[in-house]
Amino acid sequence: MTTIAMVAVGVALLMLGFVGCVVPVLPGPILGYCALLALIPTSHRPSTTMLVVTGLAVVVVTVADYVVPLLGAKTFKCTRWGAVGCFVGTIAGMAFFPVGLVLGPFLGAFLGELIAGRSSAAAARGGVGALLGFLAGVFMKVVVCLALAAAFICSLM
Repeated sequence: MTTIAMVAVGVALLMLGFVGCVVPVLPGPILGYCALLALIPTSHRPSTTMLVVTGLAVVVVTVADYVVPLLGAKTFKCTRWGAVGCFVGTIAGMAFFPVGLVLGPFLGAFLGELIAGRSSAAAARGGVGALLGFLAGVFMKVVVCLALAAAFICSLM
């Protein structure tokens, strides 16, 4: 019975992890990793190597998730106002799921750039950079969560 309950908890954590890949307030890869940890007290315990490797991947992608959007914005010459706008737009965009998750970062960065006194063209460029950085972060998190789901399934077999 314990095994069934822990596997169910793991599946729920994996699903939340995938949701967390696009919803910024949920730590997607961390929740996915917790799914593997849920298997430890069962007969389907993941190997120590698997836990270490996936744990390192989760740490790397979690740190990168904060750096990559800023690099995207910086590459496109976004100001600090644009980066803050990207963050605010990402949070506000959640209210308009799913379109808001894509438009929110762009519009936030665009408005932030306009507040900083940049031209419309420069603001649009900064918005595109911030959006590309956000999408790159989402992509990285989805890849790691897919790897975590594969590791979870392998542990069950």
